[in-house]
Amino acid sequence: MIRSAGPFQPQDHRSDTAPPSGRFAFLGQGSPYGSHFWLAYLANILAMMAIAILYRYADFVLFLGGSEWHLGWIVGIGMVGSLAVRLAMGQAIDTYGPRLIWLASIVLFALVCFAHLAVTTHNGLPIYLLRLAFCCAIAGIFGASMTFVCSRVHVVRLAEMWGMLGTAGFLGIMIGPQISDWLVGSGPIARPQLDRMFVVAGLLGCCSALFAHLATRGDRPYPWHRQPPLWHLLRRYHPGSVLLVGIVMGVGLGLPTTFLRTFAAELAIPRIGLFFGVYAPAAILTRLATRRLPERFGPEPLILAGLAGLMLSQLLFLLVRTEWQLLLPGIGYGVSHAVLFPCVVAAGSSTFPNEHRGVGNLLILAMFDLGILIGAPMVGIGLEVARFAGVAPYPAVFLATATLMGTMVVVYRLTWRRGDQAWQHLRDSQAYSAHLEPPCVGAVEVATSE
Repeated sequence: MIRSAGPFQPQDHRSDTAPPSGRFAFLGQGSPYGSHFWLAYLANILAMMAIAILYRYADFVLFLGGSEWHLGWIVGIGMVGSLAVRLAMGQAIDTYGPRLIWLASIVLFALVCFAHLAVTTHNGLPIYLLRLAFCCAIAGIFGASMTFVCSRVHVVRLAEMWGMLGTAGFLGIMIGPQISDWLVGSGPIARPQLDRMFVVAGLLGCCSALFAHLATRGDRPYPWHRQPPLWHLLRRYHPGSVLLVGIVMGVGLGLPTTFLRTFAAELAIPRIGLFFGVYAPAAILTRLATRRLPERFGPEPLILAGLAGLMLSQLLFLLVRTEWQLLLPGIGYGVSHAVLFPCVVAAGSSTFPNEHRGVGNLLILAMFDLGILIGAPMVGIGLEVARFAGVAPYPAVFLATATLMGTMVVVYRLTWRRGDQAWQHLRDSQAYSAHLEPPCVGAVEVATSE
């Protein structure tokens, strides 16, 4: 049986039960939702808008003469780069601080977007190398920004901070596809339309860099210090079966960003903006409504609920026949993503001490990338096999992924070790109690039921 460490289990270090010190010190007392948070929030909105504009990347590959097979392999191999650098990037964040990694990653993202203007074939080395760099840049942007924000709160509030900063991503998801639909249009696609898509994404990346700079301008570079061997950290602090959940989460959540466009095209649906238009509001409202539940109950029950919701969302795709019916899986995906993602990251990264939290964050994100790496080629191959066998391709894929999600619900429920007492120990600690402050969304205080 797979061992699970339990995400809120006390470790043999003091960083989870006492206020962080040194470079991980709180920025003052009270709410963690200060100016640094909102500047990071704006930076992530712009970055996610740029990424979401490229959800029509399938149009680019198909225009160059590729197929869903090629799309699956380009995206999957791109995730190899992200997976390969995730843990090294986590150590770099812990060593040099998130500011340097964050800004460098945004610059890389913008350069990759502009470099796509020179790509002319779907099967050459350049498109694969650019996809590798694209995925590495995204890994650095979100790994560094999340570590920057979460290093300022107690471990019990990690899921809340991940979730609240993550709403910036959902706003980007809501806006970005609308921009790409407008740039590309619903008629025959020409190269200038695709080029405009990459140019706008690159410019948004440059704007994101400005707000990231403002958010982190008070952070001095960390003095160099020797990090323990990566294998030693993973062996000592690994979170157990939640790593499998991260992989399955990547398979499920990565599916619409890659294959929704081709699924819609098969049904003669010209636009996919409606799906992401409801995905994001549903996710944001769910995040606001559930942001303190991990703090109260621990993340494990919410992980099970999120997996079950993701399973149901796959089945809702089977009902889609027209554009408006994309509302159904869009809402399901939004709710499931909102509940699942921050709880999985918090459950995995909270087993690491604060001084190695960057590695913990990037480890879970690496598992998410591994899920996309496995899932994108798997779906591409599955579609081709289903067509060869005379089976409806997309319904077969959605049924297969729903089965995978249901299986993971059972596996995780059997392998997680309940950590209620450990979580309660952390929640009742003096260090945590000293930093209870309800968050503020915009200028309006969010009411809590506590």
